[in-house]
Amino acid sequence: MKRLAWAALAAIALAGTASAEPLLGTWRTAPDDNGNSGLVQVAPCGAQLCGQLVKAYGPDGAEITSPNLGRHIISETKAVGGGEYRGKVFAPDNGKTYNSKLVLAGDRLSVSGCVLGFCREGGVWQKVQ
Repeated sequence: MKRLAWAALAAIALAGTASAEPLLGTWRTAPDDNGNSGLVQVAPCGAQLCGQLVKAYGPDGAEITSPNLGRHIISETKAVGGGEYRGKVFAPDNGKTYNSKLVLAGDRLSVSGCVLGFCREGGVWQKVQ
């Protein structure tokens, strides 16, 4: 009886792990056009995913203050299948919000977006935790 209880607990724990959202966590952004990068913490926001800027770094890699700290860099984002996500992404270097396409491959996230027919590559982000 004890074994059955432990087996049931293990199955429940594994099911929770298997269904965990892989986009959740902290991501180091690629440098923007100004050479700045940051850490974006992705978490659920309602039925969608959002990513908040929690640290910013200058071109030399030193931490800097930014008026965008606390701002959602990723918003209104949902999985569409095959490791792809669609939503919005904010570019701090130009202050524009783009319709985003995020493609997840392991611990790397390819970021791109378009606004009014103008498209931009956001580079590849690296998962740090």
